[in-house]
Amino acid sequence: MISNRTILCFASGYDAPPTSKHHVMHVLAEKNVVLWVNYHASRAPTARSSDLAHMARKLTQVCAGLKSPRKNLYVLTPLVVPLPASSWAKRLNRTLLVHQIRRALRKVGVGAVQIWSFTPDISYLLGRFHEEKVLYYCVDEHAAFSGYDRRQVARDEADLCRRANLVVTTSATLLEAKQRLNPNTILVPHGVDYDHFSKALSNHTPDPPDIAGIPRPRLGFFGLIRDWLDLDLLAEVARRRPDWHIVMIGDSTMNLSPYRPLPNLHFLGRKPYEDLPAYCRAFDVGLIPFKLNELTRAANPIKLREYLAAGLPVVSTPLPEATSYGNLVRTAEGPCDFMQAIEAELSLLLPCAVRCAADAAQAPVAARDTLASEARSAAVKNETWPARLACIFQRLSGILEECDRGDGSSAEF
Repeated sequence: MISNRTILCFASGYDAPPTSKHHVMHVLAEKNVVLWVNYHASRAPTARSSDLAHMARKLTQVCAGLKSPRKNLYVLTPLVVPLPASSWAKRLNRTLLVHQIRRALRKVGVGAVQIWSFTPDISYLLGRFHEEKVLYYCVDEHAAFSGYDRRQVARDEADLCRRANLVVTTSATLLEAKQRLNPNTILVPHGVDYDHFSKALSNHTPDPPDIAGIPRPRLGFFGLIRDWLDLDLLAEVARRRPDWHIVMIGDSTMNLSPYRPLPNLHFLGRKPYEDLPAYCRAFDVGLIPFKLNELTRAANPIKLREYLAAGLPVVSTPLPEATSYGNLVRTAEGPCDFMQAIEAELSLLLPCAVRCAADAAQAPVAARDTLASEARSAAVKNETWPARLACIFQRLSGILEECDRGDGSSAEF
């Protein structure tokens, strides 16, 4: 593990629900100082109310200045012009960002700077901070996100890949694509906050109040509710199986009005990260109902390992990274097959639950097959975020030594 460095992290909003970038930076902040730059110049805003509200929040954060939400981690929301395809905006943003970031570095920096970027379009800033290393942490096929200028993002990302010392990818699809741009590219799948989510195995974890009254079986999802989710699939399952209850946890940018009339499709909104194990405990099956497209085929859902760590059976659409888990995850495409996969998992736990209570709707979660839950959880016990970072440093040390022999500098990992 590196130490006594200043990690300059370019990533989207720190205030969002925890993702890979949060977990990685929190580990790095244990022995380094992290300056997290809330980078929000990757997509041109629209006149939609959601974008206007987002800009208002960002301006509020800009005015708030440098924040420190936890030890050794500082968050800077810089003033930028979000017009990624504009050459004049990029030149202006370079001036604005360099000035604001250098000022923040003077306040919090403790050692040599390393750039770790989770956003693909910051290569125009490289070399401005005397950084010793540049690592691009690629977790998505960014050009496939809705609302982004596909060609611009692809050009910017290609430039960053070529100029980075190291590229870390989180799925086999991303590895194949980025290796063409930089041979110093490796695959390191996402980790899991195991100690946190394995709390769901405890019989002493009560159901949260807003889910306690929802009848069983409960099929649960938590995460961002965005256009990559197949809500039509879930709605069709809900219509065909009115005795099942689908619980969706997370904030949404989608129009949910077509789905709210379904009495067994429940949208509970975003919940604190600290409460997610309790919701997992209240679920009978964890769902990953992603559409199959260019974006999701490159995805490696963190929630897959979080469900497993919590002991949940998992049913997913056939994403490549889900199928790689073999019999730990049931994959199915289309309403009929998806329902059959859910039925197969429910058949393993509902008979016991019915025997445990006269009213199946009130059957305790303890009726879940404890041995099976513990086995699922144990399967990902070693896939923690510190273990993933240790793997990065171990696997990259040889690459960096080769780079260092080429430029005469010393290895820092």
